Order: sequence, then structure tokens, then C-alpha cells
Amino acid sequence: MSATLLIGGRWREGALPPLPVFNPATQEVLAHTADASAHDVDAAVASAAAAFPAWAARSGRERAALLHRAAERFRAVHLEEAAVLLTRENGKPLSDSRKELLYSADVIDFYADEARRITGTHFSGDMGGTHSFVWKEPVGVVGAIVPYTFPVDLLAWKLGPGLAAGCTFVVKPSELAPLSVLRFVQAFLDAGLPEGVINVVTGGGAAGAALVEHPLVSKIAFTGSVDTGRRIGEAAARQFKRTTLELGGSAPCIVFADSDIRTAAAAALRRCFSHTGQICISVNRIFVERPAFAAFVEYFSVAAARLHVTADGVAEPNADMGPMISAAAVDKVAAHVADAQALGARAVLGGHRLTDGAYARGHFYAPTVLTGVTPAMRVMREETFGPVAPLMPFDSRDEALALANDTPYGLAAYVYTRDLETAFACARGLRCGGIGINVNDITDIRAPFGGMKHSGIGRELGEPGLDAYLEHKHIRLNAGGR
Repeated sequence: MSATLLIGGRWREGALPPLPVFNPATQEVLAHTADASAHDVDAAVASAAAAFPAWAARSGRERAALLHRAAERFRAVHLEEAAVLLTRENGKPLSDSRKELLYSADVIDFYADEARRITGTHFSGDMGGTHSFVWKEPVGVVGAIVPYTFPVDLLAWKLGPGLAAGCTFVVKPSELAPLSVLRFVQAFLDAGLPEGVINVVTGGGAAGAALVEHPLVSKIAFTGSVDTGRRIGEAAARQFKRTTLELGGSAPCIVFADSDIRTAAAAALRRCFSHTGQICISVNRIFVERPAFAAFVEYFSVAAARLHVTADGVAEPNADMGPMISAAAVDKVAAHVADAQALGARAVLGGHRLTDGAYARGHFYAPTVLTGVTPAMRVMREETFGPVAPLMPFDSRDEALALANDTPYGLAAYVYTRDLETAFACARGLRCGGIGINVNDITDIRAPFGGMKHSGIGRELGEPGLDAYLEHKHIRLNAGGR
């Protein structure tokens, strides 16, 4: 499967030695993908640039029809194969893979409809004698760089609005999980997407850097780590490229004593351990009002002990967790837990790697619950990005907000309370881009998604997600020519 470069509507192999794609549960090689060279990236960008004028000139109705066909083709033909590939390369159980892929198709359908609603405005001149028109036009060639976590869904968040707006793309999937992305892109080709509108360059960081630096790329849409996002932002700024950067998170969950503690514990559990904690909006830190702390710890720990970690997410599609993506990811989790324990934290549950039996060959870490944590510990200050839940009591709303905001990140937060005034006070006081109140998911296709502080720049989804791919052009007309 090394013919994984899509350039000008044709799949090609690369000149460099191909890269292996591993199953993180077994470390077996699933496939090999091309490692795009700078020459390959240049060819892909040139193809996107050549396709841009004709694609941008198509009507919203035409673009909408094609996007709807692609979404339907993906559901009907490619979804099951892509779900198995996603589980094998990424580690999430098959039911979660299917959920991601169905949502991805829904995102494409949503923005297909939005393609017909892109309108400008006009108004008479403020001083008289002129008339102004404001047009919205596509930004140009977009470099879309997506991570292993939700490789198809996070690509759909970029392709959907960008293609609806009239942009063309060069896509760089994660070298750790590119296979499901290739099946997703194939659905667009099957639907009749013109050659060059979507191009794909597989490979490592060098391919991504070449894409970011390319002078014909007008915008970079990236989801990934803060460190990589910082480098992309710096490189893009030198060429005045537009960027959308969705970066790391360290989401707090604040549980007040007046909430339904069992419900809050179950919701926080799902948001902590889903996809083995490898989600940018995973709950990283749990703060519970002191009168409810003991009960919460009991409910949460008992439920966490029942989580089933599978070494085969296809055979056990409804398992709760799978492997982590790599040995380095497990090492980071182990280092965070060791640091917490050295500073006085207690592992109520877990706190160790899983290495026996079916887990012996893969990258597994046990669901872990920590108490006795303090803000000085790495699990409370950094993004652990793994199956670790640190629990800490608080005594007042102001203290809870101060603890929750004590982080460079600002992507998501969650609050559980029955008191409406408390809910809105927390919504106002939390410095992050999305807040779930009595719900453990902040995403909705119609609403903006993105972060504050080090969690990124710009928004995806909703109307802002479409606007991010449009330039606003002002035409001021003096019809009389005087």
C-alpha cells in the first residue's frame, strides 16, 4: 500500500523508502505508506494551485452536490473498511471508530449545505455617492495536517468547510494513523471530485514542514501538539499565511456537591478514559467539592475498575479502552504518575503498565485514579494524554475556578451542578473555548470549537469554521465615475 501519495487525482508511490504503520496493540506492521519528499509536496501543492481557479468558480450548488455524494459514498462503500483500519492503526475499539467515521460524514453533509449559504453584503456609502459590496471568496490552497487521535473526523472539520468555501487541499495525515484517512479521501474521488482539489502527502515531520513552508499554500489548518503548533505558527507568520491551530488541552472537571454525584462520576469517567485518554478535550483534572469528595472517589474508582481494556478492538468492538499509540506515549504517562507518587499522591487504582498475556506486545497502561494530588504535580500542570484521573477536593467556587484556570491551556472544561447561578458563574469565569455544563462533550457541528491561551488560534465547526476559509473583499463603487 505504498502508493499513498495522491497528486493530481492519481495515487503514486514515493521515491523515498516507505514508512511502516504499526498496530499499537501488537506492534505488527499493518502497511507501508510513502514518505513524501519535498519534491512530492511541491507537486501536490502545484496540483492544488492549478485546480483552485476552476473549483473556486463552481457554484455553491455544484460544490454542495459533490460533497453530499462523497459523504454518502463513504457511508455506503468505505465506512466499515475504514473503521477496521482505524481500530488497527489507532487502537480505539471498533464501536468508537464507527462513531467517529459516521460523525465525519455528517460534518461533510453539514458543510455541503452551508456551501449554498455563503453570501456577502452591500450598503450605500456613509458619505453618499458610493455603494459598497463585501464579497466572500475562498482563501486558496490549504495545507491540512491532522493527528492520529481522530484522523478522519479532524480532517472532515477542515475539508468540509474548506471545500464548501471553494478551497483546494493538500492533506498530511499522521504517519502513525494514515490508513483510514486514505479511505475517506477515496470517497471524494469516487464522487467525482475534480483532479487536484484534494491531494495527499503521507510521511513524517519533514513532509509537514515542507507543506507549511510552501509559498503557494495560503493557509495551514493544524490539529496537534502545542510545540508543533508553535513551530507552524512561527513559520506561517514569516509568510503571513492564515492559520487555524487547535492544540493541546488540560481540561478540568468541576463537580459541586449539589450535583448528582453518580451521574457526574460516570460522565467524568467516560471523558477521562475514552480513547485511553488520548483526546484533546479529555478530562485531565477533576475537582470535587469537599462534602462530596469521598462519595465521588468511591463511585469513580469502582466504575473505573470495571473498565475493559482490549488488545483487539475489532474482536471486542464495545470495549472501553485499547492501547496507547506508542511506547513514548506510555512512557510519558508512567513518568507523570511516578512524579505524582513521589510527591505524595496515592494510586487508588492502576498506576502501572499492562504487560501480561494479550497486552505483552503492545502499548498499554492501566486505568489510573490518583488522590492526594497537588497543583505542583505534572499530572496537574501538563497534558498527560493518557488514562489517568487525578482527583482533588475544593472548598469554594472561587478556589475551584482558580485551580481550573491554573494552566497554560484553555480548550475545554466541564461543570456539574444543579444551581443555575453557579453554572453561569463558572461559564463566565473559566478561561477556555468550550464549557460543558452537566454534559461531558462540548462538540456540536453548529457551534465553534477551539481554544484560548496555548490551546490554539482560530475556531473550527459552526459558522466560524466556514469563515476561516474565506477572505472578505470590499468593493467600493462610485457608479457615476465622479
